[in-house]
Amino acid sequence: MTESERQPATDAQVKAIANSTRLRIMRLCHHDDWTNKALADRLKMDPSTILHHLRILEAAGFVVALPVVQGRSGAYEKLYQSTNLSWQLILDDHLADEESAGEPAPLAAFRHEFREAGLASSVELTRLHLYLDDDEVAEFVGRVRAVIDEFVESNANREQRSAPSYGVLFATHRLADRRQPQ
Repeated sequence: MTESERQPATDAQVKAIANSTRLRIMRLCHHDDWTNKALADRLKMDPSTILHHLRILEAAGFVVALPVVQGRSGAYEKLYQSTNLSWQLILDDHLADEESAGEPAPLAAFRHEFREAGLASSVELTRLHLYLDDDEVAEFVGRVRAVIDEFVESNANREQRSAPSYGVLFATHRLADRRQPQ
């Protein structure tokens, strides 16, 4: 998907994904259909809190509720599924996580997921420092986005053949001026 195919996120969409718990719910619902109770158990949270998050995600178009089914215990359950809408949005804001005192929600969600998977799950972890002018930053980010878009475009094929799932975080930020007191 190219930048021109993406659409700007609405205010409701930005609010919906400016929360690390909701990002984690979206990731889980991408791979499987989940009930509110199952998500609450998985994320070790109260079901009413998860339902609140699901309603926000559903209103913003990130998840859909599937028809109610009867579970193993005989109780009726509503399953939720990801719409994969997040791949198609332009997010200009840094999405400060309302749960993590200003930490970007994608970073907080990645941190939770990485901790859950364990250090042995790491395939590549690179941290670097670059000196770039504005044009070079734009080129660097554009080239990385092109690679990401290429892999996102063909992701459904890999999912169909049951390839393992990997979390990826790409973040570039300008460092604080090292000459200024912190």
